[in-house]
Amino acid sequence: MTDAPEDTDASAHEAHGGGLGSRLNWLRAAVLGANDGVVSTAGLVVGVAGATESQAALLTAGLAGLLAGSMSMAAGEYVSVSTQRDSEEAALAQEKRELREDPEAELAELTGLLAARGLSADVAREAAEQLTARDALRAHARVELGIDPDRLTIPWHAAAASFLAFTVGALLPLLAIVLPPASARLWVTVVSVLAALTLTGWWSARLGEAPAGRAILRNVAGGALAMAVTYGAGSLLGATGI
Repeated sequence: MTDAPEDTDASAHEAHGGGLGSRLNWLRAAVLGANDGVVSTAGLVVGVAGATESQAALLTAGLAGLLAGSMSMAAGEYVSVSTQRDSEEAALAQEKRELREDPEAELAELTGLLAARGLSADVAREAAEQLTARDALRAHARVELGIDPDRLTIPWHAAAASFLAFTVGALLPLLAIVLPPASARLWVTVVSVLAALTLTGWWSARLGEAPAGRAILRNVAGGALAMAVTYGAGSLLGATGI
C-alpha cells in the first residue's frame, strides 16, 4: 500500500507542529512573566514614591519586590512543571506496562485511534503495525497521550525562564524610579511602564493571533490602575505619617 508513508509524514508534521507550539508557549510565558514583573514592581515603587521621596527607600523597595517576585515566579513554575512532568512520566510508565502485558490490545487501540483521524481501517492497521514495530511506546505516547517522550517538560528550565523574564520586566520600573531626578521620576516611571505594557500587550496578542488593540488596552489599563491605586495608598500613608 502507498498510504502508510503519508501517515508517517503526517506524524512528522504533527511532531514538528508540536515543537513549534511548545516554543510558542515558552515565548508567551516569557512575555507574560516580563509583563508581571513590570506591573508588580511598578505598583510597588510608585506606591512607595507616593509616601516618600527617599531614593534609598525606593531602591530598597524595588529590589525587594524584584527578588521576591522573581523567586516566587520561579518557585511556582518549578512546582507546576514538576507536577506536569510527574504526570507525563506516570502516563508513560502505565503505557509501557500495558504494552508489555497486552500488546495485541494496544495495537488494536492504536489502530482505532489512527482510524479516528480519518484513515481507512486497512491503512490504519498497517500504519499501527509499522509504528509499533519501529517504537511502540513512542507511537502510543504521541498518538494516544499527546506526549513527545523526547521533549518532556524540564522544571529547572521553566523556573529559570520565569525568573529571568520577571527580572527583566521588573528592572524597567526599578531603574525608572531611581535614576531620574526626584522631580521627574514619577512621570518617567509611569510613561516607561505604560510604553512597556503597550509592547507586551501587542506581543502577547500577536502570539495568540488575537486583536492587538483590545490586548494593549487591557494591559495598559490594568497597569495604570495598579499604579494609581498604590500611589494613592502611598500618598495617604505618607500624609498621615504612618
